[in-house]
Amino acid sequence: MKSGFLGRMMRTIPIDAHQSGEGTGLKRALGGIDLIAIGLGTMIGGAIFTTIGPAVHMAGPAVIVAFILAGLCSLCAALCYAELGSIIPNAGSAYTFTYTAIGQVFGWIIGWNLILEYAVSAAPVAQQFSASLQEAFHALTGITLPTWMQTASLAHGSQWWQLDLAHSSYDIIGALFILVLTGLIILGIRETASANNVLVVVKCAALLAFIGAGIVLVHPVNLHPFNPVGLIGPMDKDGIPTGIIGAAALVFFVYIGFDAATTTSEECRRPARDIPVGVIGSLLIGTALYCGVAIVLVGSVPWQQVSITTPLQSALAPLHNEFIQWIIRIGVLAGTSSVALISLLGQSRVFFAMARDHMLPPVVAEISPRFKTPAKMSLITGLIVAFLTLIVPLDILLAMVNIGTMSAFIFVCLALLVMRRKHPELPRAFRTPYALVIAPLGIVLSAILGIFGLGWITLVTFGCWLLAGHIIYFAYGYRQPIPTGKAG
Repeated sequence: MKSGFLGRMMRTIPIDAHQSGEGTGLKRALGGIDLIAIGLGTMIGGAIFTTIGPAVHMAGPAVIVAFILAGLCSLCAALCYAELGSIIPNAGSAYTFTYTAIGQVFGWIIGWNLILEYAVSAAPVAQQFSASLQEAFHALTGITLPTWMQTASLAHGSQWWQLDLAHSSYDIIGALFILVLTGLIILGIRETASANNVLVVVKCAALLAFIGAGIVLVHPVNLHPFNPVGLIGPMDKDGIPTGIIGAAALVFFVYIGFDAATTTSEECRRPARDIPVGVIGSLLIGTALYCGVAIVLVGSVPWQQVSITTPLQSALAPLHNEFIQWIIRIGVLAGTSSVALISLLGQSRVFFAMARDHMLPPVVAEISPRFKTPAKMSLITGLIVAFLTLIVPLDILLAMVNIGTMSAFIFVCLALLVMRRKHPELPRAFRTPYALVIAPLGIVLSAILGIFGLGWITLVTFGCWLLAGHIIYFAYGYRQPIPTGKAG
């Protein structure tokens, strides 16, 4: 056992403390196809329908390169996730991998950062679902909801801290939407996965419909000049760099989620095989769809004319096809539904793993004997996210979601290198090819996108987030014992 201040922070979970899944109380009901759908559930969501518009204005037709660059960064991380998931088949994803390979303090910080990837990201996605549902309802009926219940917007008095709740507006639909999804997650993993599988099919069909309908509008002249802004362009009004790097850092948001498959490791029938299939399969399918959408979009419309708010719908406007427009609307609703669903699922499983490791109060890790899910943790997560959805505009936190995930990617790649050195003898159902190249490349690309692509405001805010995480760690987690033997 390591002693001393630094030694306690660098304690790791022994390999023999990990288990194959028996005795955890979680139900083993997922296969490789389910994990692919779970990965696509968070990858292909409202983000591809919305972030691609601003990204085109940052990079022009070179947004295609931005998607490839962000996809390459994610692929490097995915290959590392796949190997680590095959040898550490526990819930918790990047948190568990980092705690096991590198040390307790780093595991905690990654678990803290995963809140940004899962819980925080679910709230604005739910708000996006609400806005899309209201738009579709208005298109059908002409009815608009009262202003006070359309969106989350906090009114202020003469000073920013003087909240005026009477004149604020609240996203009622978004909050109720989160509560419904929370109930589904509590009900069971099989029910959650089945619902997600349906949503994934619907939104993938919508993207394929966009590609198929829009390809007739593609004209090569719209792709020239291909790279009008450059690799790193000037800062925009929010201090975020434009160009390929800035666009790649923005569209990186659409790749977030393939790692959600690793949060359900203990609910897989054959985790050593299913996890690599789910992680890599979802990333490859998602990347292919993204690049296809980007090519059709910038090929159909001069990039300066791409709509920032409704890029896909506006690109197909010359077709005057209302049926296709409704397919896109339905795709947005299905996409946001599955993203919010899997984000809530992933967050509850990360919290479950952290509580079982004593990094959070163990009581929240209790498994419901009826539903075989961490029902208490799922309910707490859902209530918090529903509250955020109800009252807080979270658009500014989307950049925080990206940088939190990039930090997780960096430590997962680093964890792979450490595990290769510390435990070369472990059987690996999947081995990352050219690991000494792939893992460092993943670290470098994640760092470049985070440092040069997100702007100084995001970096400063992220520094404050990390400081808060360290305070909580030293107040609670630092004093807790590490897991030993089989957890149960």
